[in-house]
Order: sequence, then C-alpha cells, then structure tokens
Amino acid sequence: MKTLLAAVHEGRLDDVPALLARLDRSEQRLALNELKALRKESRAWEWGERTRVRKAVLVAGAGCHTGAAGCATWIGAREMRDWVHSPYPWVLEVLADRDPAWLADLARRLAARAVESETEYRFVSELARRADCPLPVSDGMVRAWTDRVNSTRWQSRPQRPLIDVLRAEPDLDVLVPHLLEMQELPPAVTWVDPRTPDDYWPAAMATLATERLLDRDTLLDRCVTRLLRGGKASELRFCLLLLRTFEPTAQEEAERVADWAAMAADGPSTVAAHAQEVLTRLDERGELAVGRLAEVSGAVLFRPEKKVVRAQLVLLGKVLRREASAADELLPVVAEAFGHPDTDIQERALKLVARRLPAASPAIREEVAASACQLGPVHRAAALAVFGELLDEDTADAPYEEVLPPAPEPRRLGPSPAATAEVVEGVVALLRTGSWDVPAFEQALDGLVRCAHTGRTGLTEAMEPAVAGQWWAGDIPLEEVDRRFSRNFNGLHIVVASLLGRVSMRTIHDGRARWTGTGTCCHAALDGVVYARLWEAAAEIRTGALPFLLATPTWHTGALDPLELVERLRGYQRLGVTPRPVDFAQALLRVRRTGGEEAAARAALLGTAEGDRLAAWIRADEPVAPVLRAHVETEVPVAQGWWQRSMTVARRVLLTTKERLVVQQEFPRAFHWLGRPYSPGRHRCYHWDDRSPQWIAVLPEDGETLAAWLLPSLTTCVEEQRGGAWCLPALAETGGEAAVGVHLALGYGLGARYPEDRLAAVDALLVLAAQGRLDAELLGGELAVLIEKELVKPGRLADSARTAAATGAYRTVLSVLAPVLPALLAREQAPRGLSDLLAVAAECAERCGPPETGRIAGVAETAARGGTTQLVRQAARLEAACGRPAD
Repeated sequence: MKTLLAAVHEGRLDDVPALLARLDRSEQRLALNELKALRKESRAWEWGERTRVRKAVLVAGAGCHTGAAGCATWIGAREMRDWVHSPYPWVLEVLADRDPAWLADLARRLAARAVESETEYRFVSELARRADCPLPVSDGMVRAWTDRVNSTRWQSRPQRPLIDVLRAEPDLDVLVPHLLEMQELPPAVTWVDPRTPDDYWPAAMATLATERLLDRDTLLDRCVTRLLRGGKASELRFCLLLLRTFEPTAQEEAERVADWAAMAADGPSTVAAHAQEVLTRLDERGELAVGRLAEVSGAVLFRPEKKVVRAQLVLLGKVLRREASAADELLPVVAEAFGHPDTDIQERALKLVARRLPAASPAIREEVAASACQLGPVHRAAALAVFGELLDEDTADAPYEEVLPPAPEPRRLGPSPAATAEVVEGVVALLRTGSWDVPAFEQALDGLVRCAHTGRTGLTEAMEPAVAGQWWAGDIPLEEVDRRFSRNFNGLHIVVASLLGRVSMRTIHDGRARWTGTGTCCHAALDGVVYARLWEAAAEIRTGALPFLLATPTWHTGALDPLELVERLRGYQRLGVTPRPVDFAQALLRVRRTGGEEAAARAALLGTAEGDRLAAWIRADEPVAPVLRAHVETEVPVAQGWWQRSMTVARRVLLTTKERLVVQQEFPRAFHWLGRPYSPGRHRCYHWDDRSPQWIAVLPEDGETLAAWLLPSLTTCVEEQRGGAWCLPALAETGGEAAVGVHLALGYGLGARYPEDRLAAVDALLVLAAQGRLDAELLGGELAVLIEKELVKPGRLADSARTAAATGAYRTVLSVLAPVLPALLAREQAPRGLSDLLAVAAECAERCGPPETGRIAGVAETAARGGTTQLVRQAARLEAACGRPAD
C-alpha cells in the first residue's frame, strides 16, 4: 500500500494499475482513506503538481472502490474532471476485472451525472460496450454526442455529409429520440443554414427515419410533444422544420387532432400558424368535427396575433358556408371576436356573423346580439343594421366616463420594533436575504438604535446566537474582518458587527471619513448617502447614546412628515442629545416641503440650529438639484453584455441639473455630489444592472431630480437592457413636481423594447394621471422628440398606448398621442408602426370623443389619399371620430 501511495504522491500514473492489483480488499479500503485525504490536501497545490497527482488519485481511488455508486461519485466529482488529457484509459484498465453488471451500473450512474465533454461521453460508451448493455442516455450524454458528431464532420477532409456521419453511429436509435426530450436542445443541432438545409439535422433525421435506422412514429410523437411543451424560438423552429420534413400522412395528422388544436390555442404564433394549416387540411378531408372546431376557435380568437385570428375566421367562414346547420354551434364562437382589441378583426367577425345569422335559431341570434356590446364605437351603426331590435342600445348611448386607478395613498409605517426579540428577528431576516426593502430596512435600523439605547447588553446577548452563521461572526481574525468590511460592508452587516465588537473602531472611523467624489455617477452618490448612514449608525451603536433616528421615514416611499421630525428634534432637545450630521441631513432630504408652514414655525420655535435649518429648508421649498428643461444630446454607454460595457455607446436625449449651494455648504461631505451641477456623459458609470429601492428613498420628495439623474441608465430599456424601467412606478409616487424629467423618463419607458418595461411605464402613466400630475401635452412633446431622434419606435409606443387605453383611460391616452401624430404624419414616408398608433388614437376618439385641441393636424390629408392601406383606413377612422361631438 505504501508503494502505491508513494506512486500517487509522485504522480506516476503508469505505475498505479500494477501496484493496485497487488492489494487485497482490506488494503484497498485503507488506501482509499489515504487517497481521500490526499485529494483534499491537493486542493491548495499549484495547478501543474495538482493535476499530476489528481490523475493518479482518480485512477487509484476508482480501483479501490468496491461499489458502483461510490465509484461513480469518485469519478464524477467536479474537481476530478478538469483535464486537458484525461486519465480515463487508466481507469478502464483498473476496472477491467469488474463484473459486467457492475460496469453497467457504473455507466448508468455516470451518465446520470453532468457529462460535459466528448471525453466523458467516450468513457461512458466504453463502459457500456464492455458491459454489453445499452448505452445509458441523459441530457449530458446527448449533448456531448452531438458535439462529437459535429466535430467529426467539420474536421474531416473533405468534409463529410452529416447523414454519413450519423449512419456510422452505433447508438443512433437511443440518442436521437432522447434529443427531442432534452430540457434544452444543443445549439449545434438547432442551427440550420437556410441556404443548404439538406445538410443539417432535421433533413438528416428524416432521411434516417425513411431508411428505418430511426423509428418514425417515435420521432413524430416526440416532435409534436416538444411543440406542445414550448421553448426557445430556435428550438421551436427546429421542431417545425423537422415536422415539415417528415411530411406526416393524412392518417398521422388525423390521429393527432387534439395536439393540433392545443397548439393552435396556446402555442407561439409560428406553431399556432402551422397547427391551423393542419386543421384546415383536416377540415377539407372531413376529419375535423364541428364541435372540435368550435372548442379550439374559442381559444384562438382570444389570441392577440391578428394574423392567427384572421386565419381562424377564414376557416370558420368556410365551414359555415359549407354547413349552414353549424351556425348555432359556431356563430357564438365567432361573436367572441367582437371583443378583440383590433377593430379590423371586429369588422371581419361582424361581417361573417351578418352573412350567416339568418341560418341561426332565435336563441342564438339573441346570444350573438348580446355579444355585440363588445364592439368598438366605429361598428355601432353596422351592428345596429345586423341585429336591429335585438341590440341593446342603452350601452351604446351611455355617456363616456374616464376610468383611472385610484391614486395610490402613501402607506404609513408602523412604529419601529421595541422588543429585543422582534428587532433581532427583523435584522436577521434582512441579513440572510440581503433585501434592501425600504420599510423593513428603516424599521430594522431604527429598532437597532433604540434597543441599543435602552438595553444594549440584552440586545447583544440575543443577537450573538442569531447571527452565528454570518462570515464575520465566525473564527476569523479581526484584521481580516476589517479588510473585508473596508471593501464591502453590505447593508446592516456593519452595524450588527459593530454592535457585537466584531469590527474595529479604526475601520468604522475610516468608513465614516469616506465621501462620494465629484467624478462618480448618481448611483454611487446615492449609495454613498446610504453607506454614510450605516457607518454613522455603526459608530453610534457602540455607545447606545442615540435614543432613535431622525431620518426614519413616515411613509413607505421614504418621505418624512415634517411635524413628526419637529417632535423628534424636540425629543433630542429634551434628552440633551445632539443630532448626528448624516442622520439629520437625510431627514432634511426626506421631509415633505409642501404645505409645511406650520411645521416650519414649530421648528423655528425650538431655538436650536437644527430647528432653524429645518424651518429654512421647508420654507425654501426647492428641489435638491433643480432640473434644466433644455435637452442635452450625449453619448452614453450601452451594456448589451458584460463583455461590451466599455465598448458600445449610443446617443441619448438627457437632462442636466443646476447646483444647490446649501447642500454643498451645510450638508456632510457624503451629500455634496447631490448639490453639484450635473451634466450627463461626464461621469463614468458601472451600474447598468443595479437596481436599489434605496435610491428613491434617499430623495423621496425629489422625483424630478431623480428622474434626470437616472435617465442615462433608464434609457437602456429602449435597446437591449431588460428591466431598465424598473424605477418608473416608484418615481410616479415621489413627491415634488412632475415636469420634464419625469415625463422624459416616462417617454423612454413607453417605448421600451421589452413588454415588462412598457407595462411598468404604463403603470407610472396611470398613477400620474390619477394624481392629476400628468402633463399630457408635455409627455406627447417628449415622445415626439424621442421618435424624431429614432430613440423610440412608434410600434412599441402603440403597444403601450393600447395597454393603457384598455384599462379605460381612453381620454388620457388620446391626449398624449395627439401631440405625437402630426410630426409623424408630415413625414414623406410613414414610419413603421404609425398605422398602429392611428388605430389606438381612433379607438380612443371613438369612445371618448375628439381631443380637447380638436382635429389632429395631418390626419385629414392622410385619410384623403385614398386606398385600402391600414394607414389610410385608420386615419379615416380617426378623422371621422374627431369630427363628431364629444360625449
């Protein structure tokens, strides 16, 4: 055994098999314990030495294991798989005397683990060959196999056709069927060059099925199942191409009618379109029952894709024309399209109902007529002509009423926890989750300060066991804790560590001395304010001198009631406590300034310097940094991936802010950046992906200033960045005026690339409208500028406007679109998406009447061009709607 271990220590891999064969079972068990210790020890070695020894450790350990499960765990360990030249041939040598059933079990267990390379695939394949068992398959095995097939193909000279490479594969019949069941298809399989599709996987798989090397029925079933399951667009394209290449027979299509119906109802648009083609063929062959068609049509007509819905209406029209007796079953389904958001779809459905309504029974006529209330106002006259007295005219004649969500009321925070157990519970929850939720964070911080003041010893005793799992609470030198905290103290950790004496006062002093420099971005400046508060709290909690914090907000937005702040200052005065500079500065930034004359008068009566500053701050009623209304065009970095952050720039329309001397002169240094003049493009920023609710809570009464500062990062939502508009709903709830900053930010959000960002912008739009703070003309003007600069696409804006209008805010949406349309209509070539914008505006005007400004410039001229294009038709709709009196 000692000789074997010496060979392993020296990395003599060739000697291991022979030395291992000399050991009996008891010696192998003893050697295995030594090998485990050596493997652990080698983790700290240099790479070259570690690699040589680990190869020998792997081979020796595999030979010492008697159970297949333990051997698979040993071989498949992450640290034993990082090889340039693998030791698997030596592993096979030391396992050569094992029973075939044992080798088969080992192969299955290794295949079930994460097989990640062609080398590992060959190893498992060889084990299965020696065990004379079927090749075990898994996602990792199939992925490694496809890489092997493609590398074999591309490396051959001349290049071999894919079909020839696959024909030579011995385990083709088990690997390819599993391919279609993988969670994620390998990119090497899904990519197809449309210029030469015959030399790629779909065509090759179809050919192999024709040659009976693959089972056609199995592949067809799994392909259909994959389409039903959904997935990435590239994977669905692959499966559709494979399905079309198979060219299913009439019988195969008829056997899967339920699958085609499900795809048409719920599949992505490309999958649904193919399923509709199959359903149409089934109907032509008389293999699609009317009941099945009615069932699937009810779901399809609810889809947002107009092309899919139009195709379904065409299919329904063919069936109704051929079978008049189907009217009672199909017309109620057609009537469901009356509620589609696209008025063209509504018109098609109404025309189809008008043609087939005479064949329906009286009860069905009444049912369909009841659905006509969903039709847009533009179709009221046509619906009345179709249904006559059956139509309920009361709904049509009802006066318009704007529907807006209730204006959000600020939620008042409860009192900070006073009981020690409650404080500890709240703090530990934040430490473990890393949450920066404003109410929870502020109450936990204030609770810590209060409990340290009233019972620091009890708080320390209760906190010690609760934070035992934190890195700084373990057996780690104080110097190392100081070093790591000086770089990243991550929220409340520094405050709790200070409470427990796990960080030195020197580190806390150095942390308090830091400040935000002039060259940083707004995100770093706002973070700097939060960090300054935490360092100050970490220093003060050592003594427990503070009875409570001044800056704890009154409402969930971070805003602070001025009268409440006055009472807190009075409490400090009564106890003889001096307000701490950072805490008091944050309180000033949070205090509500509007309508605070009573609070200002009470503050002035305190007779303290802080009271006088509070009174002056409220009476000044000025933003922390006034925003200049003039646009600034500048280049900003656009992060399309972590590797491109310093490489890609784009021009943006942004804003600047003026300086505020009082902030620079009277506030602590951590706040000075906020009072300096700001010009975008001059500050390097690395916060594209960062989102912190604390930024809003630092300046909860200065939404306009925040919007101007956050614009450079927010504008990324119009390009590649998902989630860039996260702050818009919160900005809409901030105090202060909502002027050019908020409205320009909202304009970017309404034109964002991703639906979730546009939805966030719509929420902010509706909140501002409900508060009465939305300046529709200003927002429309900002949108016109953004579209003119090609920063916002009309089609995306139309989607946002349609979403907002669907909530019932038709007049609000129309008032925003009215300033946008004239410049677009005046262009020599209409931009893409303009017809969609006109359609939304027309829908709004038909429901709420013309905009307050009357007719929109350019609409009449566009409508007068004639023709049947969507642009002309929607312009004519809007012109007609603007010509009628408002409701």
